[in-house]
Amino acid sequence: MGKTHTHPGTHIARRMFELLEPICLVTFFADECNEELAALGHRTYWDGYFASRAAPLGRVPAEVVHAAFYNFAEGEVARHIPSAWEKIPPEESVAARERGSAASLRRILGAGLAGSPGLVRAADLTTKAATSAPTEGRVMYAGMRTLPVPTDPVARLWHSATMLREHRGDGHIAALVGSRIGGTEAHVLSALEMGIHPPESFGRIHHLPKKRLAAVMDGLRERGLVDAEGRFTDAGRRTKHHIETLTDELATPPYDALSPAELDELVTELEPITARLVATGSQ
Repeated sequence: MGKTHTHPGTHIARRMFELLEPICLVTFFADECNEELAALGHRTYWDGYFASRAAPLGRVPAEVVHAAFYNFAEGEVARHIPSAWEKIPPEESVAARERGSAASLRRILGAGLAGSPGLVRAADLTTKAATSAPTEGRVMYAGMRTLPVPTDPVARLWHSATMLREHRGDGHIAALVGSRIGGTEAHVLSALEMGIHPPESFGRIHHLPKKRLAAVMDGLRERGLVDAEGRFTDAGRRTKHHIETLTDELATPPYDALSPAELDELVTELEPITARLVATGSQ
């Protein structure tokens, strides 16, 4: 792996990821979104997850969703798509996701912060960034761009933060593909970076067949990315670092739409919002 050259905008992309990710996580961690999706008739959390997150792509087959999401094991998407859309239109699922996520943010932030001028300004600036980047090569981001931007500031902040999350995710997938790291392999590298050992015990992959996990680990060993004990080698650490640095670099285009003063203002307005969400675990 060659030397990674840091893009000048990498720092702001990483900082914005740190500030915006807790906003997006209410969709997955808080109760309201799951309750809204269950009320529509989705039987399980994962039915609602796949139906609502994939909805901006339209009624595509499971193979397309699997490719766009990238990090799910073979066959996992097909257990939910297209069956989750057969009785519940995708448009209803994505609307329920927005309602539930906005409701979570209002509850966690409280009336004072949720109704503050600072949140309105943060929503406006986040939306300006989120609606400015090129869509080429960004499948999930392009899908989100087709959805109407909410008028309510809390919903708009969540929607635009989620657009930026999908934009970053598309770039992350490009970085993984360029490094020849598959979806399950990516989870292994993330587990090792978090200090989880054995990495096969990581919650995102521990349920997979042992034979499948063994094959993934063997492949990483053959490439010299993990050692015999299943821990990072120096080459593995360099590869992970390269992927993360490139992900940050590829996540910079939306923020080119904001002036330095606007970026500083956005960081300032987001900090108390993010601090409240981090304190509750976005729940």
